[in-house]
Amino acid sequence: MDSRSARKHEAILEAATSIFLDKGYAGTSMDDIAKSAAVSKQTVYKHFSDKEKLFADIVLATTDRLDHTIGLVADLPADGAHLEENLTRLARQLLTALTDPRVIQLRRLIIANADVFPDLGSKWYEQGFQRVLGTLAATFQDLADQDLLRIDDALLAANHFAGLLLWIPVNQAMFTGSTQHNEADLDRYAAAGARVFLAAYR
Repeated sequence: MDSRSARKHEAILEAATSIFLDKGYAGTSMDDIAKSAAVSKQTVYKHFSDKEKLFADIVLATTDRLDHTIGLVADLPADGAHLEENLTRLARQLLTALTDPRVIQLRRLIIANADVFPDLGSKWYEQGFQRVLGTLAATFQDLADQDLLRIDDALLAANHFAGLLLWIPVNQAMFTGSTQHNEADLDRYAAAGARVFLAAYR
């Protein structure tokens, strides 16, 4: 793909992402996307065969953004003296990444279209959040192997940790349509989540 074509491709993706998030899948047309990207409708179809393909590409591309988050989870230090401090820092980083307004909007969009695109929803979950949970489970198992945690089921423990962090801010955002928390709230959720997790698993 030459640089001019690549720029158009990127412009289409950016325009489509904004419109899908704003209007939903059903409310978005290829005409809207072409107009917003400042390209012809023919150019949009040259890059993406149909609206469904464009939507799928946008949804799955977002899972790549979790690579940084997965790296953070994998690098949790095995330091018994500072375990709560390190776990709280990780909790705060996870909260920042997973409560980003755009991530919340995308999550709502995928759930709203899960009956139309069930395979896409499953794939997004597997390539995204499930990868984070799997990495977190491996990290917790490493800590358990070093006698820093007491864990029978590492994946269940990872789900417990994520649930302690995300239940309040994500549910509020999902039901109200926008983020309801501030930075102080996320600090509090991170500290409390790490403390409660360690009360059960240390």
